[in-house]
Amino acid sequence: MKLKDLLWLFIIVVFALLLIIKDTREQFVYLTKTYPYIMGFIKTAILATMGEVLAKRIRTGTYSISRLTFYKFIVWGFLGLAFVVVFKLFYGGITFATDEGLLPKGGTFLHALLTSTFMNLIFAPTFMALHRVTDSYIDLGEGKLGKILKVKIDTVIAHIDWQVFIKFVVLKTIPFFWIPAHTITFLLPDVYRVLMAASLSIALGIILSFKGKR
Repeated sequence: MKLKDLLWLFIIVVFALLLIIKDTREQFVYLTKTYPYIMGFIKTAILATMGEVLAKRIRTGTYSISRLTFYKFIVWGFLGLAFVVVFKLFYGGITFATDEGLLPKGGTFLHALLTSTFMNLIFAPTFMALHRVTDSYIDLGEGKLGKILKVKIDTVIAHIDWQVFIKFVVLKTIPFFWIPAHTITFLLPDVYRVLMAASLSIALGIILSFKGKR
């Protein structure tokens, strides 16, 4: 295990300790409730970027952090802002739909499953496609803002492997990974859901990186 591997693990351990230790956990809950957008940005940007960095480490054997990583960090942060709203929209929407008799009303697990299913079928494909687009802009622009701004949308569309996106990302990861994983997410207290979602990107990154090595 290399020094950079230990550093990566150290950051994960720090996050875990923040939630395990009572005082820091209470502070985390307070900040999440008081500043949901700021905390959503920070949690998602850090953990999702760590997932991408680890995935690249598994695929190539080395860590690669560059200007591209910085821009992708920022993009993940803004996606985290969306998660804050989207999670509440779908959770609250399922509550309303069950109260109106539009969906079956059951226990906590059924509510979480319905929320995860509708969110992943309606929101996830759009979010994933948007993320492919932003990543392609950054990659094609080589992490340089001037170049990124000059990249044509036609070039971005051609750069994305839409067959893999539809056949694997949408048709396989959504039903077999994201819906079950986010069912667990919605079983958690509200303040931990965005954190859990960001953490799941690490798990998926590991899965995809091993698939890419075959």
